[in-house]
Amino acid sequence: MYRKILVPMALDHGISPNTLEVAKALQGEGAEIIALHVYEAVQGSVTAYLDEGTIKAGFDRAKEKLNEKLADIPEAKAAIIQGHSARAIIDYADANGIDCIVIGSHKPGLSDYFLGSTAARVVRHAPCAVHVIRNTH
Repeated sequence: MYRKILVPMALDHGISPNTLEVAKALQGEGAEIIALHVYEAVQGSVTAYLDEGTIKAGFDRAKEKLNEKLADIPEAKAAIIQGHSARAIIDYADANGIDCIVIGSHKPGLSDYFLGSTAARVVRHAPCAVHVIRNTH
């Protein structure tokens, strides 16, 4: 069983409850579950149209939504960081001694037929075990 499990969570997908349940099943005694949301920075010229307050408000809303998803799971702690999804997940796992990542995968495109693109990148580059939970909807 694992001692430090990372569960990356996209707040707009419904697979989070499944990945959290799998993480709970994989945890060893005294294990820590970290639910991580990667808040992707606004790209390119869009930043010219958004002030700092608007960007901060979006980040704060994401934090609230993550905490809502974890309300009934006291063994999970919330973490939110900024960055590119796959790279940020891998870097977080590496920097925080994560020994297992439980990640959801949904409707992949042609280039990542078997896994979603974020899950595929995490599987290829993670410094630890990765369990992929497939969304069948």
